[in-house]
Amino acid sequence: MQTRRHFLAATAAVGAASTLLPKLLWAEDKTAEQMVTKAIAFLTTKGQAADGSYTAVSGPGITALVVAGILRNGRSPDDPAVSKSLKYLDSFIQPDGGIYSPESYYKNYETCICILAMTEANKNGRYDKILRKADGYIKGTQWDESEGKAKDDTFYGGAGYGKNKRPDLSNTTFLIDALKATGNDENSEAIQRALIFVSRCQNLETEHNTTPFATKNPDGGFYYTPAAGGTSQAGVDEKTGGLRSYASMTYAGLKSMIYAGVKPNDPRVKGALSWLKKHYDLKENPGMGQAGLFYYYHTFAKALSAMGQDEFVDEKGVKHDWRKELIAELSSRQRENGSWVNDEQKWLEGDANIVTAYALLALSYCKKK
Repeated sequence: MQTRRHFLAATAAVGAASTLLPKLLWAEDKTAEQMVTKAIAFLTTKGQAADGSYTAVSGPGITALVVAGILRNGRSPDDPAVSKSLKYLDSFIQPDGGIYSPESYYKNYETCICILAMTEANKNGRYDKILRKADGYIKGTQWDESEGKAKDDTFYGGAGYGKNKRPDLSNTTFLIDALKATGNDENSEAIQRALIFVSRCQNLETEHNTTPFATKNPDGGFYYTPAAGGTSQAGVDEKTGGLRSYASMTYAGLKSMIYAGVKPNDPRVKGALSWLKKHYDLKENPGMGQAGLFYYYHTFAKALSAMGQDEFVDEKGVKHDWRKELIAELSSRQRENGSWVNDEQKWLEGDANIVTAYALLALSYCKKK
């Protein structure tokens, strides 16, 4: 709450919100209410397998995203379809505290997503012990001194997956989300370590970022990772050799900084907001086109909700009611059967289950609190 208050108090330039926001019930927005109802009906009647899973071939991660999306839109953990999915997720709880498929290369990611789902389902403390152990597990997956990484190493503080577990901003922001969900605040050592990595994913030279990429494309946006030679999913600038910024990672970076207690007047926050003001768009994932569009919608909504603002003011001074605009965009893209699917299938976005989960999660942040 303290971090949220920092932004409410100090970001008037972007359109500060009142701390006494009226509660928006879905009854006040029939479009959103209808979208949610149709989406959940699709997932529970068409997307869910008999064992409660969604796209089980991809492990427990997609099921966890769906469960979190359904629960965040008002359904109970005792709902039969949700309960069945939770039972499925329970089968992935491991003795070391992780929640993952034993043969998976995505153990950190799967555990973090399962933490988010189980936190939403933690009625009467049913997951308290499991979440405490999972918190310890994900802290152990973070790159730090215990893995032989000093603070000046580009791996430090990050989380990743794959055979080499190279850290990246997407995995690291899910790590921060999970740490916050298990009760860690901005003073958590793990979150502050993660902030070191997040800061190095920004195209901005500061005392927190002296990587070789920081000065090559200093536009304030974020990219995928500075580790192992650096990678941006948006590619490399041919003139400068810099890693191109893109919106989904820039919103992920902004949200992570908010959760880590970085103040609005910090150059890192100012740089991120400057980039986002120049690239406000809901027709595409700026810098990536249609690739990762629904992941972007989720990150966009969660970051702006974390800022606590009703309006986002772009570079031209145009005020955007981002919730209303996002609801309208998602409405235009929802299919007749209630699902969403991205025609650009990169990063599994050809799968209606994961895309519909992202859309539900995005919509859950369109409710004012």
